[in-house]
Amino acid sequence: MAWETGKIIDFFKDARKELKKVVWPSRRDIIKHTIIVIAVSLALAGIFGVLDLLFSFGIKELIS
Repeated sequence: MAWETGKIIDFFKDARKELKKVVWPSRRDIIKHTIIVIAVSLALAGIFGVLDLLFSFGIKELIS
């Protein structure tokens, strides 16, 4: 059991070392990318909404 505790401690030490190597994005970059994701999501939602309306209209016309 003692060897498992040592492995766990080593894991957390190694994880901490690796996290120090990470280059974290700046606040400006995070905000910019968040805005891009929201804008693309809204644009795609609009495109799919319009396509849904067009296909719904087309199917109704074919059925009737």
